Amino acid sequence: MASGIVVSLQEEVTCPICLELLTEPLSLDCGHSFCQACITANNMVSMNDPDEDRRCPVCRISYEPGNLQPNRHVANIVQRLREVKLSPEVEQERNLCLRHGEKLMLFCEEDREVICWLCERSQEHHGHHTFLMEEVAQDYQKKLQEALEKLREKQLEAEELEVKVRADIAAWKDQIQRERHNVKAVFQKLRKNLKYEEVKEMQKLKRKEDVGLRNLADSEHVLIQQSQLVRNLISDVEHRLKVSTMEMLQVTLGKKPQRL
Repeated sequence: MASGIVVSLQEEVTCPICLELLTEPLSLDCGHSFCQACITANNMVSMNDPDEDRRCPVCRISYEPGNLQPNRHVANIVQRLREVKLSPEVEQERNLCLRHGEKLMLFCEEDREVICWLCERSQEHHGHHTFLMEEVAQDYQKKLQEALEKLREKQLEAEELEVKVRADIAAWKDQIQRERHNVKAVFQKLRKNLKYEEVKEMQKLKRKEDVGLRNLADSEHVLIQQSQLVRNLISDVEHRLKVSTMEMLQVTLGKKPQRL
């Protein structure tokens, strides 16, 4: 009973494209889940055929690749199932039709499912295009291989671009570092020149100050002498004003005063 439940559960989480347990399952808007590699291959086929829309391989409903969502719940179930080891009898049951008990060996193109020979003859699949499962598997393996090669090419391009970007980053850092060094050197030189100019201007001001002070000191000395001379003249004139008229005239005329 438990093995039957496991088998049924495995069928629920089996990829409709590769018919294996889902690997990194992605879900479409319609609810169907596929292996990431399988649905990617399906996208690649649609891209190569302009007349082919991206449709769900199961229900044929259109979808946008950007709407694919990782299905972690299903991924966890698959992981648990991978840990369960089934008996050979149970493994055999997985390849049998649940309805007829016959071996699953055909693939219905319209319903996108694996069926047995009795299913093919039933009214449900009447007029459908069926193919041997091995042939369909080979076709999908080829598509998957082509998709894998394209993905590896894109990965290589991405790695090469990553290396180039890293080289550009390193070159840019080196360039900025050189420019930073140049700016420091320029301003260091400017500071040195400004310091020299400052000292030069201060020396000029000192010389100017010294010359100005000397000139002012000389002018002060001349003024002092003139002031002293004026004071002497004032004293002399005051003295003459105090003497008699005769003496004043004689002194003014340069004659010696007569003594009585």
